Amino acid sequence: MGCSKAVPIALAALSALAAAAPAVAEIKCQDGNQLVQGNWLATPYCQDKLLAQVANSRGFKTSFAAIRNNPNHKKELCRFLYTDIRVQMTCLDAGVPEYYGAGR
Repeated sequence: MGCSKAVPIALAALSALAAAAPAVAEIKCQDGNQLVQGNWLATPYCQDKLLAQVANSRGFKTSFAAIRNNPNHKKELCRFLYTDIRVQMTCLDAGVPEYYGAGR
């Protein structure tokens, strides 16, 4: 077997191994914060996940995907859930309540 045939076989074997290995990168959220390089940071992704959890626990039928894909759905939920301290900053970032800071 020549060197020219060994290289494609080696590349095929490496790509098969890479395709078989599952991706380990998973976003870890806890209370609206994301684990980033060993530190917990508030991120919009995890804040939306927390909003979905709070909404479901308060009786709203929604999903994380619905909140991420539709900003108006997020605002609609925030109009009802704004008083819950767990999601107040998330709702402020979404622009709810609309009158916040209007007198400035």
